Amino acid sequence: MAPSELGCATGSRWVIYPPDFAYFYGAFACLLVVSIMSNDVATLPDDPAVLKAMIAALQAENAKISATLRAHDQLVQALRLRIAKLQKQAFGASSEKIEREIEQLELALEDLLVAVAESETALIDEADAHDMTAEAAVNKPRRRPRVSDSTPRERRELDPGACCPDCGGDLRVVGEDVSELLDMITAQLKVIEIARIKKSCRRCEKMVQVPAPSRPIPGSMAGPGLLAYVLVSKFDDHLPLYRLNEIFARMGADIPDSTLVDWCGRAMQVLQPVIERIEAAIMASDLLHADDTPIRVLDRSRRDKGLGKGVKQGRIWAYVRDQRPWAGAAPPGAVYYFAPDRHGTHVRHHLRNSSGILQADAYTGFNKLYEKRADGSRQFREAACWAHLRRDFHDVWASDKSEIARDALDRIGALYDIERDLAGQSADVRLAARQKLSRPKVEAFRQWAEQQLLRIPGKGDLAKAFRYGLSRWPSFCLFLEDGRVAIDNNAAERAMRPIGIGRKNWLFAGADTGAETLARAMTLIETAKMNGLNPQAYLADLLDRIHDHKINRIDELMPWNWGPDSATQRMAA
Repeated sequence: MAPSELGCATGSRWVIYPPDFAYFYGAFACLLVVSIMSNDVATLPDDPAVLKAMIAALQAENAKISATLRAHDQLVQALRLRIAKLQKQAFGASSEKIEREIEQLELALEDLLVAVAESETALIDEADAHDMTAEAAVNKPRRRPRVSDSTPRERRELDPGACCPDCGGDLRVVGEDVSELLDMITAQLKVIEIARIKKSCRRCEKMVQVPAPSRPIPGSMAGPGLLAYVLVSKFDDHLPLYRLNEIFARMGADIPDSTLVDWCGRAMQVLQPVIERIEAAIMASDLLHADDTPIRVLDRSRRDKGLGKGVKQGRIWAYVRDQRPWAGAAPPGAVYYFAPDRHGTHVRHHLRNSSGILQADAYTGFNKLYEKRADGSRQFREAACWAHLRRDFHDVWASDKSEIARDALDRIGALYDIERDLAGQSADVRLAARQKLSRPKVEAFRQWAEQQLLRIPGKGDLAKAFRYGLSRWPSFCLFLEDGRVAIDNNAAERAMRPIGIGRKNWLFAGADTGAETLARAMTLIETAKMNGLNPQAYLADLLDRIHDHKINRIDELMPWNWGPDSATQRMAA
């Protein structure tokens, strides 16, 4: 093996070790020792004690070098991950290539850290490292876990007794040393036996019995907590039902996949009034973010017709209301819809009762929504996404290191620097700051872009990026006219991330109806999460009381109105 392959210094040049080099280094070192001993056996001492000492020294040196290599590999992986995250922050929050690279690096770094931790014997110091620097984080990746204040706590006192173990004198308390141990209570199933006592009147012989309590699914033995666990596991944690079957088997219950399927479908049917009310509230907003992502759906008719493997590509659409960036009063929420294709009729149907401002990427299906009506009005005003434009320039810069593309990125980055200081400010404050600070930069960008477009080849990707921005210039400037409008569409793009995570687990939906159920479940779960709720606790409470809840008070069950003590408070009132 050549020296350059070993990562040795050759002259003044150092060669980087490959990531898996540390794994094979021990085997190579042993071969190297054998080679040296076979070539210079005559020079080796005959004393066994001396030979043992030499072997021990070589083994110690080998262990030291291996540890150094592991540390170097860990540093390289951590720095590569840091660079990828900085690129994502600087050049576009939803770049799919960067997202995939980050995921791969995180997995590789996680595996490496686990392997390193497995070989360590030193005591762990989980110091609180909230303000740890990047360099310190690489060298000391551990930190103390953060635990919610609502987490149950149990105090165990270790009392040395009342008498001194040396002289027998009385002991008095002078203080205590307190440490914490984070443990987990194993999830378990329990059977609740509901006994309705029958009684008869001694005077009139009337039979008296308490009515049977309502169940989340009439006729089913599934309780609200169990149903909530199944729904969150399937639609939020993206666990297939056959895996849940295995989990429940470990808990001592054999729940067939077919039963779990039926529970999911019936539970979603019970929750439908809440989902419809969320949809009505969110879609009534006069400012919406919209985005979509592909989803593979089984279509047996295609296979029967000989059109491939029986899988088609549908779309999941998300419409988001999020007024938190400008301190709006309306609570956040997200509505998801499934569409069997990307035809514009689907989005126009989704938005048939909505109007105002729509912030989205340049999807042609929205164009009819932006067109002027006979009376001169529009259903929607288009708000363009600067992050989308920024990604176009980044792709050009990444491919050929264009200085013009780099300049465009710097100019757009200056706008984002202003926006960071405006997060959480009122719409009026945002508008005033944008008029003063952002508008001159936006106008300078337009003039500069028009000049550059005359200098560069008209058919290149760089020219396409410029034309994309200039052709929609009023839409890119709408955030300068309304302080509520965001500079980008990241709110909707964030709402799409759970779908991307889910695709890695379930690969495709079983049918159009299955994808529609997924969309409805995500509407409920993601809206709960956006309002700071634990979706499992929220769904369990909904399923426990929805049958006994008056339909004209359905707003009390909305995620933005719900609280874990709300039922107790109503009973007290």
